Amino acid sequence: MSEAADITEDAFLGGQLRLKQKRSGHRAGHDAILLAAATEARTGDRVVDFGAGIGTAGLALARRIPGVRLSLVEIDPELAGLARDNAAANAIAAKTIVLDVTADAQGFASHGLSPDSVDVVLMNPPFNDPARHRGSPDRLRHTAHVATEETLHAWVHAARRILRSNGVLTLIWRADGLTEVLAALSRGFGSLAILPVHGEAGRPAIRVLVRAVKGGRAPTRLLPGLMLNEESRVPKYETIEILEGRAALPLVEP
Repeated sequence: MSEAADITEDAFLGGQLRLKQKRSGHRAGHDAILLAAATEARTGDRVVDFGAGIGTAGLALARRIPGVRLSLVEIDPELAGLARDNAAANAIAAKTIVLDVTADAQGFASHGLSPDSVDVVLMNPPFNDPARHRGSPDRLRHTAHVATEETLHAWVHAARRILRSNGVLTLIWRADGLTEVLAALSRGFGSLAILPVHGEAGRPAIRVLVRAVKGGRAPTRLLPGLMLNEESRVPKYETIEILEGRAALPLVEP
C-alpha cells in the first residue's frame, strides 16, 4: 500500500472540519469531539492540546471559538506532521510541537510553554489499564490508549505547571477511573465539574469529562449524565448536535 493510500480524509463537526489521518493505528473519534465540546475558552486565550494526535480536539475547539492561540503537543513526529497539515488545510492557526507531555519544565519552556503562561489545557491521555486491557501490537495505537500507573499524574502535573492561576484544565478519562482523576487533581486544582458520559440510558457511564481550575476553591459539581444513544442505540438528538459542532457541553460556562 502506498503512503498516500495509507491516509484517509474524514469529516468531523458535520463537515466543518476535514482531517487526514492514518488508516491504521489510533483513529480520531467521539472522545476528541466531546473533549472539545466540553472545553471552555475565549477568543485570545492561549490553549494547549496535550497528546493532540492529528489535532482533532484542539482544531475542533478552534473551529467553535475562533481566535484562540492554539498549540498542539504530540510525541509522535508523524502524527504531529498530520496535525500541522490539518491545521493548514482547515485555515486554523496552530503551532505544532513535537514533545513528550512528561518532559520536564525546561523541555516545555524550550517550545515556548513556560510555567504559568497558558489559559486552557485540554487532554485525552492514554487511559486503558494495562492489567485489564490487551494493548495493540501497533505501537502508535498502544501508545495512544494504554496508560501506566503514572500517566495521569504526569500529564496533570504538566498541565498544572504551564497553566496560569485560575487557568482551566479539561480532560476525558474512563468512568471507572474517576478516583484516579480525583487523586491526580487533588494537588493544585479545584472547582471541579464532572460530567458522566453513558453509551445509552440504563447503562453505566463509559467516560467522564472533568473541568478543573488551577487554584479553584468552589465546590465540586456532579452534572447530570450525558446519554449518547437512545435505548435503540440510535444517537440522541443532543449527541448529534454536539458531534456536528452545533452545541457545547454543560461544563462550558456561559
